Amino acid sequence: MRTDIAHRPLRIACVTETYPPEVNGVAMTIARLVQSLRERDHLVQVVRPRQPADDAPTASGDAKSDVLVRGVPIPNYAGLRMGLPCKGTLVRLWREQRPDVVHIATEGPLGRSALLAAKALGLPVCSDFRTNFHAYSKHYGFGFLRRPIMAYLRRFHNATQCTMVPSQALFDDLQAEGFRDLTQVARGVDVRRFDAANRSDALRAQWGAGPDDLVVTCVGRLAPEKNLKTLLAAFEAIRHQQPRARLVLVGDGPLRKELKLRCPDAVFAGQRSGADLAAHYASADLFLFPSVTETFGNVTTEAMASGLAVVAFDYAAAGRLIRHGENGALVPYEDDAAFVTTAARTAADLANCRVLGARARASVLPLDWDSIAAQVEGVMAAVMRRVEPESGYAFAPARHSSV
Repeated sequence: MRTDIAHRPLRIACVTETYPPEVNGVAMTIARLVQSLRERDHLVQVVRPRQPADDAPTASGDAKSDVLVRGVPIPNYAGLRMGLPCKGTLVRLWREQRPDVVHIATEGPLGRSALLAAKALGLPVCSDFRTNFHAYSKHYGFGFLRRPIMAYLRRFHNATQCTMVPSQALFDDLQAEGFRDLTQVARGVDVRRFDAANRSDALRAQWGAGPDDLVVTCVGRLAPEKNLKTLLAAFEAIRHQQPRARLVLVGDGPLRKELKLRCPDAVFAGQRSGADLAAHYASADLFLFPSVTETFGNVTTEAMASGLAVVAFDYAAAGRLIRHGENGALVPYEDDAAFVTTAARTAADLANCRVLGARARASVLPLDWDSIAAQVEGVMAAVMRRVEPESGYAFAPARHSSV
């Protein structure tokens, strides 16, 4: 049992199937959380699949180094890999340098190996529920697998001491499905990077948009689960009112070719990152997000931080952060017709879009990553006390702040 561990940095093993250089919401938010935890003086070891070519660890030092394990490509998800089972490797690794807590961000073969290894060593374990795999199944012709997928996810997360979820709605849904020991922790947003100040007239000119032309954008994977048919229907309604409106799609995926055929005038910007992505957000006027399969929807907060008016369904991040008519527009969940109508109505008043966008940015400023990392610290402290109640672990105040 641990003794005298209060007020010292934690050794955290963070296990994830996806991480930069992969580009997706889960990878980027996990990396940002890891960065914030390190800035708060914790020693974070990232266990992830090795990417092809010249992939290498991104940090140095024993507990701060990345541990790269074998991985294989995920079918239909270009550029993404999942880890292979490696329980024995993790048992040896953590027996040699025992972490204080294991945080499992994904539920694939690598995540399961981490859970089994942690249990074998008696380590405290917390997890994240980050992806609606059970909801995705119907979009890929595997709807009949929803129940077994949900059963696996329930067993997986109930074997940990705590599962973090990003919204109250998801908390309620999972609790109704029999998930235990849930706690709500929101996702952060980099309000320094995503800012309306990154608006670029030159970029808008590349898109064929003048200063007073409406630019509609959507950022995310071009895939069936994102409900992009509703996006195109909404833009068609907007274009009927405003012939000079432009549609910019940022991201890539299996539907790209089909979408180009259906909307040849749209700008397909592909995957973007860093300052380039921030400029793509800020240079638009209206963000349409028709997805109905999100656990949170990080692009919603990025768009809001970038000063965009957002139209989205009333759930996940949008349901938590948008006040209809004040800092964006909400649509009843899965009501595609209402989404189209609301998008057209919102787009019709460009001046009001800018007012909504300014209010949207103000409303997400408190979601800086340092405050989110502090919440995660609290969850980890509770998990450690459940496994070793006499430890009395308490966190020292952070010496650094990311925002």
